[in-house]
Amino acid sequence: MPLSPPTPQPPPSQRRLQPKARAQPGLRRRRWTWLLLALVLLPAAAVALGLWLAIESAPRVDNPSTAVSVADIDRARQLLTNNDPRRALPGITRAVLLSQRDLELLIQQASRRLGDARGRVRLQPGLAVVEASLALPPALPGGGWLNLRAVLRETDALPQVQQLHIGRLPVPGWLAQAALPRLLAALNLRAQGELAQRLVSRVGFRAQALVLAYAWPDNAGQAITASLLPPGLQARLRRHADLLATLGSTLAAGKPPAATVSVVQVLQPVFALAARHSPDADTALQENRAALVALAFLAAGQPLAPLLGNTAPSAAQAAGRANPRGPRLPELRLQGRPDFPQHLLISAALAVEGGGPLADAIGLYKEVADARHGSGFSFNDIAADRAGIRLGLLARRDPLAFQARLANGLTEADLMPDVSDLPEFLSAGEFKRRYGGVGTPAYQAMLREIEVRLNRLPLLAGGR
Repeated sequence: MPLSPPTPQPPPSQRRLQPKARAQPGLRRRRWTWLLLALVLLPAAAVALGLWLAIESAPRVDNPSTAVSVADIDRARQLLTNNDPRRALPGITRAVLLSQRDLELLIQQASRRLGDARGRVRLQPGLAVVEASLALPPALPGGGWLNLRAVLRETDALPQVQQLHIGRLPVPGWLAQAALPRLLAALNLRAQGELAQRLVSRVGFRAQALVLAYAWPDNAGQAITASLLPPGLQARLRRHADLLATLGSTLAAGKPPAATVSVVQVLQPVFALAARHSPDADTALQENRAALVALAFLAAGQPLAPLLGNTAPSAAQAAGRANPRGPRLPELRLQGRPDFPQHLLISAALAVEGGGPLADAIGLYKEVADARHGSGFSFNDIAADRAGIRLGLLARRDPLAFQARLANGLTEADLMPDVSDLPEFLSAGEFKRRYGGVGTPAYQAMLREIEVRLNRLPLLAGGR
């Protein structure tokens, strides 16, 4: 069968563009549906992928293996003394050299405020590598850890973020730098960050050392207070300071000026007040911190008012206009001694803020210093320190139960075992002769005896 000749086609220049067939309405709806789903699901998928990369099952930074030592506390004391704002002219640039060990201890103590967190830093010329691991709240599905690794680059001013990794998720340096204010706010460190920007003009990185150039402002005391004591904590401290002033008037009524009171007469009303302002565990922890700090200042004989700024006098303060510091409490006693309340309450405040190891080291440092230059090394002072540390850890671990126990009242025997037979007033030479020094088997045996006595007290047994 012969084939038909092809139909002649017009040249391309004469062809008309033919309209395409319109899509059916059902197909158009399906396309719009898929487009909307993509717009909704793609961001969600990106967030899910980011979380999967950022959250890990284990920390990358281990717990610090070295405890705070007497040498560390001595070093910190020297740094604070040499850079005391009360002894420096405002506006004059100064420089301080911090070792890698100094920074690691600072990070170690700061991380305790964030729960189960740990960090470390490595310094090299021009760069600093900062690593941190933060346990996520158990309430989050799956829990896990947030591991961060940041590389900071030295500049002519403050360091810049060169690299940042959150788990396996890389974050551009410019984005991390822009997000830094939000991160500080999320960690409740915005005030400290703002103060650092005001004080510090340059940070230089060296091999295992950091050089920091800074200048104190005219109002250094107020600036530091505003940074370290946020308004909420200041309000709590002021409330407890007012209560202690009122107690001073009540307990001192009808007593001679040299009268004393037991520390338990103060603990019960203070923590009853804290309990009334604690609707939940988080608030209770903040109340416990404020109460123990106020009590530590009281035990040390230091006024708390200068830390709280210039405010209108409270009713309790107005009642004691003759004394600008307000009515003073009679001297506190524990087992008839004035030094035991100081050891107990100051150690408790340190423990609730920085954890037991820091309070242990500071207590040991004081005893070593006393053995060299003061009243001598005393194991019963160490026992009072340990009792206070256990109180502070209890106030931190179960804040509501701690408040309820102390608000119901207690006796001195609940707070401190009998340690009158423990050696004290040992000179440095006598301590060395009898125990060989700190950390020896004989010294450790004395510490174990103290712990055994503390374990016999139901209240303190829970603070191990």
